[in-house]
Amino acid sequence: MNVRIPILKLDEVLIVSIQWELDDQTAIQFQEDLLNKMHETTARGVVIDLTSIDFIDSFIAKVLGDVISMSSLMGAKVVITGIQPAVAITLIELGIRLENVMTALDLENGLTKLRKELEA
Repeated sequence: MNVRIPILKLDEVLIVSIQWELDDQTAIQFQEDLLNKMHETTARGVVIDLTSIDFIDSFIAKVLGDVISMSSLMGAKVVITGIQPAVAITLIELGIRLENVMTALDLENGLTKLRKELEA
């Protein structure tokens, strides 16, 4: 079964809310889908909401780090929202630094932060 993560567009922003634990195939598909959607829409910002994710493994953490780096290379600003404590610990333990990435407690705050950044 090939499950895809929905990617919504709101003005110049793509919004991704990951609602379930990712398997490796879904994570790779998400990476491709997001980059293609960014290219198609010329989005200037991306909000990735991880509120529903309680833990991630090393592969998913690497894919997430890659998605953030690739989005930046494509000219988009990224906000990660809703990072749970276990996810934050895993990212740091694996050496995945979210430098130049804004974070927010929830999706609403993330959108507000991103819009302010895009206006600057």
